[in-house]
Amino acid sequence: MRETDARRRVTARAAILAPHARHGYRGTVSDAPVEELLFTYGTLRHAEVQLDTFGRLVAGEPDSLPGYTIDYAEIDDQRVVDVSGMSVHPVLRATGNDLDRVVGVVLHVTAGELDAADEYEVSLYRRVAVTLASGREAWVYVG
Repeated sequence: MRETDARRRVTARAAILAPHARHGYRGTVSDAPVEELLFTYGTLRHAEVQLDTFGRLVAGEPDSLPGYTIDYAEIDDQRVVDVSGMSVHPVLRATGNDLDRVVGVVLHVTAGELDAADEYEVSLYRRVAVTLASGREAWVYVG
């Protein structure tokens, strides 16, 4: 029975990796269930921020968000500055112009990890649902 369970896990893991391999991803994916997509364009792409916020490196693919541009804002929260290593962070601003586009990465996170991202982001940001250039629906933090 244990051998059958092990085969199922290997098969399930291969199914998870297959779509990522098409996009050039050659790393490993955590066994955590994927429940949410989070579009990141700033510090949540950084390994040290992901490890501190999620406790793991998170699988993702490149994508973009039309109708937005990036501004920058000073961050007053010392913990966020310490984790990110930056006191000035990018902030998305909606323009409504489809010619404007922000390039980033879509992370595959659990609901609990999405909550952890909410905790990491300072009050300057709020999480909203958007449609990415790929047509996928994802969460993103805007200013």
